[in-house]
Amino acid sequence: MAAAIHTTHINTFTNNTMKQQESHLGKALDTLAEKIKSDEERRRFKQEMDGFILLFAQYRSVKGKTIEWEKIRPPSEKMLTKYSDLGECPKDRMKSLAGKLTVLKLNGGLGTTMGCTGPKSVIEVHSDQSFLDCTVQQIKELNTDLNSDVPLILMNSFNTHDDTLKVVSKYAALEKCKVLNFNQSRYPRVLKDSLLPFADDPNGNIEHWYPPGHGDVYQAFANSGLLDELLKAGKEYVFISNIDNLGATVDFNILNYMDNTKVDFIMELTDKTRSDVKGGTLIEYEGNPKLFEIAQCPSSKLDEFKSIKKFKVFNTNNLWVSLRAIKKLVDEKKMREADVIVNPKKVLGKDVIQLEIAAGAAIQFFENAKGVNVPRSRFLPVKSTSDLFVVQSDLYVLQKGTLNMNSKRAYNSLPLVNLGDTFKKVSDYNARIKSPPDIVELDQLTISGDVYLGAGVSLRGTVIIVANQGSRIDIPDGSILENKVVSGNLRILDH
Repeated sequence: MAAAIHTTHINTFTNNTMKQQESHLGKALDTLAEKIKSDEERRRFKQEMDGFILLFAQYRSVKGKTIEWEKIRPPSEKMLTKYSDLGECPKDRMKSLAGKLTVLKLNGGLGTTMGCTGPKSVIEVHSDQSFLDCTVQQIKELNTDLNSDVPLILMNSFNTHDDTLKVVSKYAALEKCKVLNFNQSRYPRVLKDSLLPFADDPNGNIEHWYPPGHGDVYQAFANSGLLDELLKAGKEYVFISNIDNLGATVDFNILNYMDNTKVDFIMELTDKTRSDVKGGTLIEYEGNPKLFEIAQCPSSKLDEFKSIKKFKVFNTNNLWVSLRAIKKLVDEKKMREADVIVNPKKVLGKDVIQLEIAAGAAIQFFENAKGVNVPRSRFLPVKSTSDLFVVQSDLYVLQKGTLNMNSKRAYNSLPLVNLGDTFKKVSDYNARIKSPPDIVELDQLTISGDVYLGAGVSLRGTVIIVANQGSRIDIPDGSILENKVVSGNLRILDH
């Protein structure tokens, strides 16, 4: 008999219409639960749907409300600490800190933006190594160096879990790196008009379901049983970050500061540039720290939100959290009060919405939370093939799983790279670039149209390559382009 889901949180709503909507939604979910045969699967389904009902209730209760712009204040010095003020962690203290640490990577994403179908974490990023390979190597080196046992945990989604398990099996015999996995929740997409679940079968069309954003990490972590296991094993802290952020490595200066000051939650932020205008930022709101996302911004204030004068830092999604504080957060169901992000989609010809929460939104629920303004080097995400172009190049050197900027680079800022639509998919990108070019002296690159780069190409200063419609440009092997504009038609024929 399926456990009744729809009665669990009925008192969340005070409005009769809301109560009726929740009841209809719950009954629909109960019908789905009845189709599940396994007791364990039904238990997990109820666990997930309880979380979904809470999220739906929060969405309905605050629908139409926005943050009051006049109440927004920049974070105070007390809320936002400079990385340079943290001090150096003594080498002899690192071992004891490592004994308290767990590393958790958010691994739920597919590389769909770049035309991939599997987990984004298996894309090769440098020297034939994938995101996952680099992460495992980092943890192995850390544990070898400190003779520690920092575990690596992957939070997968239903989209990435099976494929990830196949990949991580190759690390099973690897010493000094224990890889653990758990699945984040699976929520039903909701039809925009009726606000009823799109799903008609809990094991049916995958398009009916979605992983509810990285804000689900706390509840899913607890649901997996790993949170309790780690607490029993004496672990105290977890470092959470996106697996596609190659700059998100373990930093003992931050962990040492956290342990010394007994801070429960640290959000890493870095200086905002014009390319980061959509990134969430830390604000002071009614005296408390709060993550402010572009989706929460009134439309009339978008230009101000994107300004680098008013909002000077943005969230890297590198988070350091006390495990005991997570336990308390989950037990008290605090995340039900978090700001809901509504993500509209069109799926199978129908208008649906996905309800999500950002992991950083939890900052407002911790009694002792801080932001730390970190160097830009700790934020090196790969969201597009333009990003991939930069990290695969000789601008970086891969050392023990960590990408370090080439010492030959005269300055620390990254070149601005904009590859056109013909490079958007990884398969097309690989076909059009014979080998990663030399870009140590590159400032800016724009490529548009049907363009191919040969092997051993060197790009310096500002380079613009534009192949007009119907034309093709082949940059020959060994070419050196410095402050050049290449346009028209340049075709290298095979002999």
